[in-house]
Amino acid sequence: MRRIAVVLAVPAVLAVGLTACGSGAGDSGKLQVVTTVAPITDLAKNVAGNAADVEGIIPEGVDSHTFEPTPGSARLIAGADLILLNGLHLEDPTLRLAEANLKDGAEIYALGDHTITKDQQIYDFSFPQSGGRPNPHLWMDVALAIRYADLIRDRLVKDDPAHAAAYRENAGRFVGTLRTLDGAVQEAVDTVPEQNRVLLTYHDSFAYFARRYGMQVIGAIQPADFSEPSAQEVARLIDQINAEHVPAIFGSEVFPSPVLAQIAKETGATYEDTLRDDDLPGEPGEDDHSYVGLMLYDVGTIVRDLGGDPSALDSVQFTNRYD
Repeated sequence: MRRIAVVLAVPAVLAVGLTACGSGAGDSGKLQVVTTVAPITDLAKNVAGNAADVEGIIPEGVDSHTFEPTPGSARLIAGADLILLNGLHLEDPTLRLAEANLKDGAEIYALGDHTITKDQQIYDFSFPQSGGRPNPHLWMDVALAIRYADLIRDRLVKDDPAHAAAYRENAGRFVGTLRTLDGAVQEAVDTVPEQNRVLLTYHDSFAYFARRYGMQVIGAIQPADFSEPSAQEVARLIDQINAEHVPAIFGSEVFPSPVLAQIAKETGATYEDTLRDDDLPGEPGEDDHSYVGLMLYDVGTIVRDLGGDPSALDSVQFTNRYD
């Protein structure tokens, strides 16, 4: 995911016209929940089960920072009772649209802003302190995703107390799976030789992951201004990879990076270009098309490419069902 490069202007006529179209609980009579990126949508669906309708607004494989909502997006938002965002400036265009089209009584809730404190926010290669926008990819740390699930549960219980028992039961079952996942991720990462526990990535999505599981992010190809890195920056990364004998570097399944491919060629490191941060693997309806599937794929790939044994991840048994 790349950060916002343009500011979306929502036409005033569109905002005013659609705000008046809010449809309450919708045709289903259920609480209407709108989410943003796919991992958050999946977390919300697992907690909601069939007690609420949950629909994501940002298509998978689309940059959430620069996603420009359509009139259809505005209509979806106008009918929502609850809008769940990641926050931390991840989805600013969608936030502006939500604020313009929020119906009476509906709420916008930013999960990230309620999950970590300011002193826990990470600023780094793609998200420098000078920009004032912290790295927003909290869900790549499973412990923080558990906090997201707890917050979603609490919001659904508050907004729809008639189904409180279902939300609590769903969340309890799902959080149990996430706790197993968290332990398995740590066990798998611990098998990577200590000197290999380093990450050079395309987009700086793994900062919270690295802090949680004991890895080091040594660089991100995508600079703060989202331009191509300079020749000097590339040369420094090549020198560092050679000096530290980094066995693999990691690109994005969504955004190909010729620069990373060049670095891999010049250093002999394996270039893995299939990682993802908000684009779920598999096909809709499949078990791996889920937040759990996303983490299993990414961690298994990272651990294997860095010389570790990902078999601990086999302990995570997950069926992608929302009931």
